[in-house]
Amino acid sequence: MDDVWRVVLGAVIGLVFAWLALVVFLLVARPRTHVLKEALRILPDTIRLLRRLAVDRSLPRSVRLHLWLLFGYLAFPIDVIPDFLPIVGYLDDAILVSLALRFVVRRAGPDTVHRHWSGTPDGLAALWRAAGLPGDAGSPPVP
Repeated sequence: MDDVWRVVLGAVIGLVFAWLALVVFLLVARPRTHVLKEALRILPDTIRLLRRLAVDRSLPRSVRLHLWLLFGYLAFPIDVIPDFLPIVGYLDDAILVSLALRFVVRRAGPDTVHRHWSGTPDGLAALWRAAGLPGDAGSPPVP
């Protein structure tokens, strides 16, 4: 029985160290302050974009599934990094949104993001920078 507790204690200590390493990584790799401010400014447009992409039946099912899983994670009250921690609390959410947008652009193309974007062209450019999407946001195609 003593060996079981050692294994459990070792696993808990390992998880704590892995979590601390993740927090340190996010602090070091976090975007510059002005990029974060831009991302907060376009948050409502970004949420609208993600919702529109998630319900677009012309997109591959895997893209829509990833977006719905993202919504589930964002709505779930327990995060990898709790939101009440200053600075890093929302970084896991921001990183997951960026990864989801990169996935959408890789699978469905940048035109899909342009088509569903309801904000300003400057907002789209800010989203492109904040998400680290490849290339330039350019201007959305004219319908």
